[in-house]
Amino acid sequence: MALQKGDFILLTLTGKVKETNEVFDTTDETTAKKEHLQKEGEIYEPRLVVIGEGWVLKPLDEALAEKELGTPATVEVSPDKAFGPRDPEKVKQVHLKKLAEKGINPQLGMRIEFGGKNAIIRSIGAGRALLDFNPPLAGKTLVYDVTVTKKLETAEDKVGALIHRRIPVAEQGKFEFRFQDKALIIYMPEETFYLEGVQIAKRGIALDVQKFFPDLDETKFVETIKAPPKPPKPEEPKPAEVKPEAEAAATAPVAEEKPAEPAATEPKS
Repeated sequence: MALQKGDFILLTLTGKVKETNEVFDTTDETTAKKEHLQKEGEIYEPRLVVIGEGWVLKPLDEALAEKELGTPATVEVSPDKAFGPRDPEKVKQVHLKKLAEKGINPQLGMRIEFGGKNAIIRSIGAGRALLDFNPPLAGKTLVYDVTVTKKLETAEDKVGALIHRRIPVAEQGKFEFRFQDKALIIYMPEETFYLEGVQIAKRGIALDVQKFFPDLDETKFVETIKAPPKPPKPEEPKPAEVKPEAEAAATAPVAEEKPAEPAATEPKS
């Protein structure tokens, strides 16, 4: 059965440049290591996509609605539908002194921010650096190898995936949540309390819930800090065990000792 707009799916993908076979995006950790794309803190796993929401490149998003669950597919995207053609006007020469003033030590192929825009250093020489402000994939044909591994059907599965999308560093199973009247109550695991950007993530989750579950009026986040477990009380010493024979001997009445009678003497003659 073909997928359709609005479906919640989990997607594996690997994106390559057609002309060079260079991998620029992947959900597979082995591929990321092989292509030197692995980033610290990056989670490699099937990616949540809601078809039609623009969470992936538009031509790929549109193509997903025609794919079958569990069937590998290839989607090719031309430059005009991807990141557009390269614009020669966006390639500028900049004095190395200006880069040094920004604290930039230029290296060939280095990605930097200059003048409020992202650029790649294409060449260095004669006291100047050639900065390319075009998107890195501009003018290139992209090829995506994709597989829709799962379609999420229940509200619980969808909410769990939306939470995990915003806070991927915590295991999805550690989040507990329930629907109560017209509210969604999410119980945050303690390991997320002080994560960098967690408040922004919570707001993103709330906005997602409002969008995909319009019947809900509010999203509540519950954080509970539990006291550390108290040490066990020391056991009171038990009385020494007394054997039945000893106990009987201790409680038996003691016979009174009679005074010795005087020895009999013979009368004197």
